[in-house]
Amino acid sequence: MHGGLSPNIKEVSDLDKIDRFKEVPQEGAMCDLLWSDPEMIEGWSVSARGAGYLFGRDTVEQFCYTNGFTLVARAHQLAMEGFKYMFNEKLITVWSAPNYTYRCGNLAAIM
Repeated sequence: MHGGLSPNIKEVSDLDKIDRFKEVPQEGAMCDLLWSDPEMIEGWSVSARGAGYLFGRDTVEQFCYTNGFTLVARAHQLAMEGFKYMFNEKLITVWSAPNYTYRCGNLAAIM
């Protein structure tokens, strides 16, 4: 996914319920999947971005357990080494734009 998890998506099959053929709404599952970010918190929190949520390790672990996953892969946040694992390697952020905005000096990665 691009951003992260959503409190509205408990199982992968819930993705089938999203009407993806429209403008991205300001709230709801589609918005969350695009704009949510991991954070060192418990549960869910409002994101300062104004869209999506912040989600913690417990949220990722529950999502993985419920869906039989070992890893959640996402993008959306700069990772200086090109990728960054979090939450006991149950979540990875992969950033594919090297030297983002020609000034960050970051590496890039693909997965």
